[in-house]
Amino acid sequence: MKQHILVIGAGFGGMWTALSATRLFDIHAHNDFDVTVLAPQAELRVRPRFYEPNAHQLAAPIGELLDAVGVNFIKGAAETIDVAQKRVGYIDASGNKQVVIYDKLVLATGSRLALPDTPGVSEHAFDVDQIEQAVRLENHLKSLASQPESQARNTVVVAGGGFTGIETATEMPTRLRAILGDRVDFNVIIVDRGDKVGGSMGPEIAEKIAEASIETGVKWHLKASVVAVDENGVTLSDGQRIDAKTVVWTTGVRASSLTEQIPAERDRMGRLHVDAHMKVIGQDDIFATGDVAYAACDDIGNYALMTCQHAIVLGRHAGNNVAAQILGVEPTPYSQPKYVTCLDLGAWGAVYTEGWDRQVKLIKQEGKELKTQINTVWIYPPADRDAAWAAADPLIPIA
Repeated sequence: MKQHILVIGAGFGGMWTALSATRLFDIHAHNDFDVTVLAPQAELRVRPRFYEPNAHQLAAPIGELLDAVGVNFIKGAAETIDVAQKRVGYIDASGNKQVVIYDKLVLATGSRLALPDTPGVSEHAFDVDQIEQAVRLENHLKSLASQPESQARNTVVVAGGGFTGIETATEMPTRLRAILGDRVDFNVIIVDRGDKVGGSMGPEIAEKIAEASIETGVKWHLKASVVAVDENGVTLSDGQRIDAKTVVWTTGVRASSLTEQIPAERDRMGRLHVDAHMKVIGQDDIFATGDVAYAACDDIGNYALMTCQHAIVLGRHAGNNVAAQILGVEPTPYSQPKYVTCLDLGAWGAVYTEGWDRQVKLIKQEGKELKTQINTVWIYPPADRDAAWAAADPLIPIA
């Protein structure tokens, strides 16, 4: 009887899980299996680029690729996981409730921005977490051109000075000039709890963030947080008021709520604890990958972050190892000791770092060229079956 691997999610973790699993089955000439991907769309949404303009273009179709490697695709949104019965309930494309049975489950449903209950955030703030929200922000920015000029119209507040907040803010002056014209006196302000520009990113990279902020005209309001949002601006924890027609929220990411339906330990962000083979600890037939997996990168205390850098490699291992379990062959332990950062800093360029302490290696135009290569080539789906299987090997060197 065929063994059925069900992968929930078609993001970086889910796509690479499917490719890696079918690769190992092909190597062993094993045909007694089915691999199915269940997701709302047969496309890889390139989430690391949602801070850019033209967000509606930032999705790559993967239906033909999945078909080429022998993966079934179900268009639907998973709602329930019955671990005891090995059943997943989902809503199909027509809005009807359906059920799919699995032998092995790989959860790859990613993460989402968890908006706080801060007054006015859900009603008035924008975000770049999902493609729909990024498009909504872009449409709003374009609408500013038809509004009367005012300080509030020309001001963008970005709540949060982490990775997403910095990239969103430093790209914003270029976006505003394209919409409002070069002569507009705009204000882009990052509101952050920290006491130093870019402080959460580390001391060496923070110097470059500060330099880029000055050059691009991005301001930082430190030691404060947004405590209320309305249609005309924000109120801060230090009592100050900033008039702004655009507020972008970038803090508070959590793993998919589907993790809560699996009886297993989770970390503070909702990620499932997994072993070195990506199997959920305490579960024999359930694996987790990407942003829903709390996985050790090395043996010195570093854990995978919610990034595509980690999701791609986690997916390769999850797919390989779920297939290895069916085949009865040795799994490949996950290890990713090398960590790099490439942070887009708008017109200034970008900064590339290596190591968990983020030692700066490239800046400005050199960094930008690398960032462009990553964002437009390296993280996109492979072109065909052979390229996909070659890239899905969990043992290939990590750049």
